Amino acid sequence: MGKSKHKISNWKQYNQALVQRGSLTVWMDEQAIQQWHCQTHHGRRGRGFHYSDSAIETALMLKAVFKLPLRALEGFINSLFELMNVPLQSPDYSCISKRAK
Repeated sequence: MGKSKHKISNWKQYNQALVQRGSLTVWMDEQAIQQWHCQTHHGRRGRGFHYSDSAIETALMLKAVFKLPLRALEGFINSLFELMNVPLQSPDYSCISKRAK
């Protein structure tokens, strides 16, 4: 890689920008939180789904982005909810696996 042609003049701002690159910001809107649990029945025999399709899709998206195994994903989502002070739980790893198919 060659030398940069742009000379940095404000090192404090540049340093803060580099630190900010490692920041993790996760945002969930109120509607997504309200729709975390499934409100409708799937239309087949047996027990209905506990988690909505959007909850499963969100979990699978986080799994892909952070390259997590399913069990670690469950803990990751639970810790995010804890940090956000949201009274929700992550779907069980087996539920995510079955619904992903």
